Amino acid sequence: MKNNQNPNYTLFKRKIYLNIALIAVIAVVTVFFLRYIASSNNMGDIIVSVLRKYFYVSYDSAHLFYWNSIRQNLEYITIATVAVFFIILSSSLLSQFTKYFHEISNGLDTLVEDKGNEIKLSPEMASMENKLKTIRHTLIEREQEARLADQRKNDVVTYLAHDIKTPLTSVIGYLSLLDEAPDMPLEQKKKYIHIGLEKAYRLESLINEFFEITQYNLQTITVEKKDIDLYYMLVQMADEVYPQLAAHGKKAEIHVAEDLTVYGDPDKLARALNNILKNAIVYGEDNSVVYITANKKDSHVIIEFRNAGSIPKDKLLTIFDKFYRLGEARSSDTGGAGLGLAIAKEIIDLHGGDISAESETGYTVFKVELPSSGL
Repeated sequence: MKNNQNPNYTLFKRKIYLNIALIAVIAVVTVFFLRYIASSNNMGDIIVSVLRKYFYVSYDSAHLFYWNSIRQNLEYITIATVAVFFIILSSSLLSQFTKYFHEISNGLDTLVEDKGNEIKLSPEMASMENKLKTIRHTLIEREQEARLADQRKNDVVTYLAHDIKTPLTSVIGYLSLLDEAPDMPLEQKKKYIHIGLEKAYRLESLINEFFEITQYNLQTITVEKKDIDLYYMLVQMADEVYPQLAAHGKKAEIHVAEDLTVYGDPDKLARALNNILKNAIVYGEDNSVVYITANKKDSHVIIEFRNAGSIPKDKLLTIFDKFYRLGEARSSDTGGAGLGLAIAKEIIDLHGGDISAESETGYTVFKVELPSSGL
């Protein structure tokens, strides 16, 4: 959370100015008061009377002391008195500054220790108090996000460990059967080999995903951009995922002009778009069509993947998070680490594009916006 407003220290500055003005006024009043009483004959008579009464000196001695010690040094006495007043008032002003520093220091201690204590400063420091509270709120949010991300990662590693064990157990089991029964009928042997191979492929996929988790750091990847034949890329993608489509009675329809191009890194954009397409295949309804369309708009190309099946509104904002998976009940046959859409978003962001999702009853659309050229 970022606070772009300029701090408002009006009350603080007003109090400082008032204190400075008070010091100046008291100093001036003190000078005039001292001059008045010193120049007054009555004041001289009072001092002489006090000296005679309490110190038992003669009138001439008392008058001489008054004249030589006070009257002749009136300027120095005035300056010394003003200086004393100035020191006293300045100390008071500095003590107020010190109080503010102590309050800020205590607020920072509360911020660092995070014991749940309220950050409270003087009314004059309301702007600083708001800043400290904003920082505290931001730190709490980031800590919660870090914990959530770490928990998600730990959950996925746990899930993958379980998922890896399942196909591995199957592979070992079928290989053991083949090893223990060398005279097994050919048809049964083919069946076991086929099942074992499918489980081995699944195991390979999960291991690759596991490495995705441990090595996921797209921010350091550089992109090598050039003009890409979008139609040809999408046709290739659809051909590659045909077995996955056919397994669920699905098909992909591409409605894209053959001369449409986008500007980007071919390998990385293919990976991003392929992740979106696979997501539509995995979470779309069986026996449905995944529609892929693209149109040029100004200097950008809008690519849409539309599949049957809707996403709850409250989950649309999190589907691009790392390690997020739509299904509450995981499937070891289709469930991934939840990196596909997060990786797609990172790659599209690196290209200066944008990705979003919208869902209504019965369908979901993923929309990708990419530059159409490097100009």
